[in-house]
Amino acid sequence: MSNISMPVGRRTILKAGIALGASQVVGAPYVVKALGDEPVKIGMVDPLTGVLSALAQSEVDGAKYAVAEINKKGGILGRQVQLLVEDSANDVGTGVQKTRKLIDRDKVDVIFGDVNSGIAYAMSQVTYEKKVLHIVPGGHTDPITGSNCKWNVFRVCNTTTMDANAVTPELVKRFGKKWFFITPDYAYGHTLQEAFVKALTKLGGTYEGDMLPINNTDFSATLIKAKAYKPNVLLNNMGGLTQINCMKQFTQFGMQKEMALGGALFELESIKGVPPDAQAGWWDMEWWWNQPNVPEVVKFVGEYRKATSKTPSARDWFGYVSAQSVRLAAEKAKSLDGPKLAAALEDLELPPDVALQPGKVRYRKGDHELMPNIFVGEVHSPKGNPDDVFTVAELIPGEQAAGSVADTGCKMVEPS
Repeated sequence: MSNISMPVGRRTILKAGIALGASQVVGAPYVVKALGDEPVKIGMVDPLTGVLSALAQSEVDGAKYAVAEINKKGGILGRQVQLLVEDSANDVGTGVQKTRKLIDRDKVDVIFGDVNSGIAYAMSQVTYEKKVLHIVPGGHTDPITGSNCKWNVFRVCNTTTMDANAVTPELVKRFGKKWFFITPDYAYGHTLQEAFVKALTKLGGTYEGDMLPINNTDFSATLIKAKAYKPNVLLNNMGGLTQINCMKQFTQFGMQKEMALGGALFELESIKGVPPDAQAGWWDMEWWWNQPNVPEVVKFVGEYRKATSKTPSARDWFGYVSAQSVRLAAEKAKSLDGPKLAAALEDLELPPDVALQPGKVRYRKGDHELMPNIFVGEVHSPKGNPDDVFTVAELIPGEQAAGSVADTGCKMVEPS
């Protein structure tokens, strides 16, 4: 896949750029050269093809929007920013190869990626070796900022433990303690189900479930098993297109009349892809666009819609925060050196126009995990606005859901 180059930030360029596919070039290299400096290069690896592609594209859209905004305001350390995007194709080997290419050949200053937690972890081995700052916008598996934490790796999205801890009490309170899991059989699914089981059994719950391939298409055998188990709640932990297919088959079986739906994540991209009967259940949103009492959010959503013709999802926010975090860290460190950027991000609090939610949102020093709010609430069919498909019931502080750094298993070793 070709790289995305985005050195200019006027709204017209932004609007055109976000409409283009990830393999196209926005702006020309000579525009950067004319500025008299080499650009700051950010490399981004995400699965732009495969079952997680819609989520990945939103992350790229958010990062592109932030880069345009940053460039319009003078860039990073007085230099324009270039976003180079590569497709991991939802494959670990490809993700690692693209990461090495971005660092060794394209000489990027920072790496973002991947939506797929297994790929994000494999990428972190490379970025650690190369001493390059690595921000994981949307790969959730716990060890990335837990038992396998690294001085150079920071994460925007929640851990699976945070997501499970936030929504479990709500599901038990509303529906009961007998659950059935449909979970993807890879790093994200394993740690998510472990976290749910730990939280559920602590409350006296029981469970059954199946682990299925990340790109599974036929859920009939598992759904028949779930139907026979008669759970209070079915937790659909699949992601992207696979989750959508599972939800469609769930409604075809008429199971929405027999059990509640719920789980960690049912993201805006996926909610819009399922029939109205499956737009249901209680879930987490890791960021939500409809926050009428937060003026920075109202402004951001209006401007984002105007520039991109879409409502930002949590994934758009992940990409946006990742790019803005590079700017904030570089301004604080007055450098693009990996160890200096990492030191600057530790305990850095996002300003309100980047955090885009109430309260204090910071990268926790001990494990480099961002500590935002978790929006727990109900998914429903659209209320007027086609993107108004979720109503927030409560905000759970990230630090409350995460537990202590000691709980994560992270033992941070500083760079030598």
